[in-house]
Amino acid sequence: MRIGLKLRRLAGHVVALVAAAALTVLVSQAPVQAQQQSNPLAPQTITIGFSMALTGPLAANGKQALLGMKIWEEEINASGGLLGRPVKLVYYDDQSNPSTVPGIYTKLLDADKVDLVLGPYATAMAAPAMPVIMQKGKVFIVLFCLDVNSEFKYNKFFAMIPTGQNTKPSFTEGFYEVAAAQNPKPQTTALIAADQEFSRNACEGARENAKKAGIKIVYDKTYPPSTTDFTPVVRAIQAANPDIVTICSYPLDSVGMVKAVNEVGFKPKMIGGAMVGLQATVFKRQLGPLLNGWINYETWVPSKEMMLPATADFLKKYQARAGGEGVDPLGYYLGGWGYAYIQVLGDAVQGAKSLDDTKLAEYIHKTTFKTIMGDIKFAPNGEWAEGRMLQVQYHGITSGDLEQFRGMDTQTVLTPGAYKTGNVIYPFEKARQ
Repeated sequence: MRIGLKLRRLAGHVVALVAAAALTVLVSQAPVQAQQQSNPLAPQTITIGFSMALTGPLAANGKQALLGMKIWEEEINASGGLLGRPVKLVYYDDQSNPSTVPGIYTKLLDADKVDLVLGPYATAMAAPAMPVIMQKGKVFIVLFCLDVNSEFKYNKFFAMIPTGQNTKPSFTEGFYEVAAAQNPKPQTTALIAADQEFSRNACEGARENAKKAGIKIVYDKTYPPSTTDFTPVVRAIQAANPDIVTICSYPLDSVGMVKAVNEVGFKPKMIGGAMVGLQATVFKRQLGPLLNGWINYETWVPSKEMMLPATADFLKKYQARAGGEGVDPLGYYLGGWGYAYIQVLGDAVQGAKSLDDTKLAEYIHKTTFKTIMGDIKFAPNGEWAEGRMLQVQYHGITSGDLEQFRGMDTQTVLTPGAYKTGNVIYPFEKARQ
């Protein structure tokens, strides 16, 4: 394990060096969103650089995060900017492809010479950027990335994701809490994960949760990221006859899994857990009634417990522009979080009265930030001091009509207790009727 860890670290550094050498090629492949190339920015402008998934399988989420960031940019400039200076976002499409990321951040820092950087969206994208960021000593706030800093232990790293300090188990902790509370309690579980950074991390946490709940693992495998037909995967799980199933997957995989479970007629007592993508409105509308009964993580829902006045104000602005921008019409998954993570950076600049990365990191470590997504305090390792991951069950969905997903009629928060809105429909088959 130690040798493997060293190799992974070495690989990260090699990727960064290779990417820097091939910078021109990489950037030519990523559509440049920044405008300073043909229209040089005024010296007084504060530039914030980042990559974002605007094409590829993560784009449905990345695009809504970007709109949230644009709204922040417009609002901060309308109020006088940061430190009395206007702000400009400088960003490139990473195409949901980790190999593009080191080159993008090298370009942002060496060629564009941005003042500040923000991390990309997703674990697989953030990890390869770390060697570049650490070499430059930059503050790095990443968006929805799971346990990226556990190996690097970089003191200027911060994660905008409500996992808390117990990162890996957080995605499925509520899933197993709900399972363990049933009478009779399910005895066996299956684990299936995409062979990628996030999914492996989440599945490692699921193993801990299963052990803690006293539920035996009877199936534990990964599938290649290139998998498109999930019927054989589901049949293999079904053959193991588990009581419950935990899936750790990326967006297109999640959709494929839901469809395959329906096609095969597989009916475990509980299924879901750590499936990225089901939070996006486009996939909820696409799957419609096929989602009924599934239990999965969410990071925010439009319940009265979570809808702050500032959140409602942001969503009104976001949803008014979503159609014209071609993004998720509701913005519940990453729209608000995209705004919140750049809001933290902006508030740190104002609070520290500086663009110096060391001073910014010190300020972020000691401050509780009041964001549109609630109060956020970071632990010494850059994760949230206290977690707030939700487990939600989808139910009562009759079609792909958008209005079904605007409120809480088709979803119930099961955990944590402070945000619970109802009880689980158990077993899974009961919610399908």
